[in-house]
Amino acid sequence: MHLNPYGEDVVNLAADLANRRPADAGELADRCRAAGLVLELPVTPKDLDRTRAALDAWEKVVDAADEDERAELLNRMLAAAAAYPRLTKHTGTDWHLHYRDDRQPLGSLLFTLIAVGTALHLAGRGMHRLRRCAVTECTMIFADTSRTGRQRYCSQRCANRDAVRRHRAQATR
Repeated sequence: MHLNPYGEDVVNLAADLANRRPADAGELADRCRAAGLVLELPVTPKDLDRTRAALDAWEKVVDAADEDERAELLNRMLAAAAAYPRLTKHTGTDWHLHYRDDRQPLGSLLFTLIAVGTALHLAGRGMHRLRRCAVTECTMIFADTSRTGRQRYCSQRCANRDAVRRHRAQATR
């Protein structure tokens, strides 16, 4: 099985943006550049609004009750972001596929990347590999990129916290 890193990178960016929403267009641009996106146009407040809408739709995908609902919600995002795939080579990269139109404003670009990247990630790794942390009081979203596909926690800290809680609960029995 070939795992598509394009999907993994994008779902990790989506999770990062959803878990800590950018406060303004400048922060959005900085975080996207840090994630490796090439920004062709200036980033505006409209891009921030479009990104927020994309993240709202994406969080519904994350929180879907089952695989069918998740697929339906993601298909809606894909339909709204429809563009034909194209081969491209830019900024010193090798040839690769883009699933978006050229020179899109960042908000539209992120909507498309998040929709397509999430679809690639889930189709390639499994529909269950996008979720919130299993620790009740933690609401962090993560993409499960583990080898086994059984990741339950957003971080080692949350995994340790839950293990301590389970251990203490056993000790009091």
